Amino acid sequence: MEINLKKNRKRTIIIGGVAFLFLCLTSLIFYADSFIGRSLPQLEGELAVPGLSGDVEVVRDSKGVPHLSASSDRDLYMAQGYIQAQDRLFQMDLSRRQASGRLSEVVGEKAVDRDKFFRTLGLRRAAEASLEGYSPEVKEILGWFADGVNAYIQDSKETKSLPAEFTLLGYEPEKWTEVDSLTIGKYMAFDLGGHWQGQAFRYWALQSLPEDKAMDLFPSYPEDAPTIIHETKELSMKWGNAISEPVIPPEMNGSNNWVVSGSKSESGYPMLADDPHLSLGSPSIWYQMHLESPDVNVSGVIFAGIPGIILGHNETIAWGVTNTGPDVQDLYIEKRHKEKKNHFLYDGKWEEAEVIKEPIAVKDSETIPYEVTVTRHGPIVSEFANQDDSENALSMRWTALDPSLELQAIIDMNKASNWTEFEKAMEDFHTPTQNFVFADNDGTIAYKANGKIPIRKKGDGLLPVPGWTSDYEWTGFIPYEELPRVVNPAEGYIATANNKVIGDEYPYHISHHWAGPYRYMRISEVLESKEKLTKQDMKDLQHDHMNLQAREFVPLLLDALEGKEVSVQSREALQLLADWDYEDDADEAAPLLFHHWMDRMSNELFDDSIPNDMMKLFEGKQNVVDELIRKAAKGKVSPWFTEQGGFESFLVESLSDTLEDGFDRYGSNMDEWAWGDYHRVYFENPLSSASSILEWFLNRRSPEPVGGSRVTVGAASYNDEGIVNHGGSWRFIIDTVDMSKADHIVGPGQSGHFKSPWYDDQIDDWIEGKYHETTLKSPADGKQLRLVPKT
Repeated sequence: MEINLKKNRKRTIIIGGVAFLFLCLTSLIFYADSFIGRSLPQLEGELAVPGLSGDVEVVRDSKGVPHLSASSDRDLYMAQGYIQAQDRLFQMDLSRRQASGRLSEVVGEKAVDRDKFFRTLGLRRAAEASLEGYSPEVKEILGWFADGVNAYIQDSKETKSLPAEFTLLGYEPEKWTEVDSLTIGKYMAFDLGGHWQGQAFRYWALQSLPEDKAMDLFPSYPEDAPTIIHETKELSMKWGNAISEPVIPPEMNGSNNWVVSGSKSESGYPMLADDPHLSLGSPSIWYQMHLESPDVNVSGVIFAGIPGIILGHNETIAWGVTNTGPDVQDLYIEKRHKEKKNHFLYDGKWEEAEVIKEPIAVKDSETIPYEVTVTRHGPIVSEFANQDDSENALSMRWTALDPSLELQAIIDMNKASNWTEFEKAMEDFHTPTQNFVFADNDGTIAYKANGKIPIRKKGDGLLPVPGWTSDYEWTGFIPYEELPRVVNPAEGYIATANNKVIGDEYPYHISHHWAGPYRYMRISEVLESKEKLTKQDMKDLQHDHMNLQAREFVPLLLDALEGKEVSVQSREALQLLADWDYEDDADEAAPLLFHHWMDRMSNELFDDSIPNDMMKLFEGKQNVVDELIRKAAKGKVSPWFTEQGGFESFLVESLSDTLEDGFDRYGSNMDEWAWGDYHRVYFENPLSSASSILEWFLNRRSPEPVGGSRVTVGAASYNDEGIVNHGGSWRFIIDTVDMSKADHIVGPGQSGHFKSPWYDDQIDDWIEGKYHETTLKSPADGKQLRLVPKT
């Protein structure tokens, strides 16, 4: 009896303890849920905002897209700042911190090298220099927008409803400024690149590899090759870990766009499609809005933290962009004085560089003293990670580091009513250089490669050039009226996909670095396949998974191995590829085999010769491999293949290795393999990697199988784990027969708040190609909020 009583008492204690823990856990979850829920934005009713002069109607439609209607521009842009902050304040704050080199203040030592890199580049310094050049009107817009953001910040502090991420990191956001918005704009110029890392890589290759192997890694033979190669090889650089540690934008950053004339459309009016390819994550890089005042009625997307609409349409025109990718960054090899570290040789004289103090505050640690050295060409970029003041250094000249007026262009584009006004507005859009396509409901379609592209005395952007002489300076920029341009072509359409935009007859150098031609070729193929095209055809094309790279290379690979002795498994694999229709479908085995084989070839060719830290700088690696295979198939074998035992031997070995890895990962039956077993989309929140709990909260959807690839029009580029983290970040279709509406997808959703219904509601839409319609009229059935002046 006593034993039973003890057992019962023990059981009661255990049950009570479990119940207590459960109660504590439930209470904690309830508190956390309540705390996090406080930062959800008010969507309905009335909200007083200091600084407004009149009421602003804010109606969010079924996808959370805010429609703002105001009686003045002042109130419109104040409201835009306030509403953006409601949905994306933490993203906005991280964006300005990253671009300004101030992440370490809130995340600690792990961000120091990143901060050093961005302090070195000086995006914020360039933004500060740009502000003075803006018109009084646009300066006012920047100020009104900042006032709106600050009104939200102040409200949130007073009501203790700042987004939970600020509490997790233990800080509060500072006031928003005009320069913050311009700095984010400069960051987008950085994100769309300029090819300096390729110059650094080729410089290393010439110093470290036999010349024939090094030259095979060049996209083309450089102008002034003997002079530049001789001068650059004569100088040695301390590579250390500095040049290999920078933040490098994804190489696949690009886009698709096209515009079809009324003669080729079923409606008889132009149609326009645009899908910028950028990093995929949560929240989206884009924020969709509709803005209306007496002076403007425009709909589309903008980067969170910036006023206006950068891509979209108004009542008469529509526009979209892809990245031109010109050579707008040059590395200069600077000769440093042996005793005076901030003096550099130029035309026989020693010039003193500017030294800018950039102390870096670090959370839970001491402030790090840091200096940026700026020569006549730009900042020294080869020493940011370890300031060793070596005898030679690399500086960077880049158009984005000059003062520029992109926001001026955006505001003017929003108000343009025809091609003439739009082209005039683009004159202020200097960086990054973009391929603009345009459609007007009067029937005009047009294209322009727009931005500042340098003209060089000598050199062509392939290699670092001597900085100690004036022989390699920029002499100006391609004249605006001579930039590549097309209006109403006879073909009835214009398309770009980061491909070469103009032929060799063009008198100016634009770039050596073009995307593979596959997306552009497929777009043209589809647009030419029908006499009349519909809006649905445009949507289908944006999600097209036809792989023209495979259509070119599979026959070459099969021919090269015809009659060669291979294993039974390899023969089955080759037959699988032979039977493939070249669609990168998620359920098919052939795309899994093809992409793994191509990736393995790209790695195995270079692994023994190029160290990992330099491989990060190897720009255009896949294009180089493609060209080596093309030449080898014609009998011109590169030394890269020769040292692997020859082209055919390399193919046999790399295929065998691919299959061995595939059998381990996907099973012994190739017919049961599926591209989607590896290739899966995942919209990751940047804070989710900090802990599994945050991952559970912030990334509520697991990686999901998806078709397409980095070479298909339906772009879905992936990392080494197969996670699709790059692709069509916004998809846009408009038929100008009715300028009041357009179709959009913003993956994963509009909101940055993970409790919002619009946080990830467009993931399935992104995968399946389901668009939502947004109008230039506020929806009657939306959630209605009235912003009123605070008295």
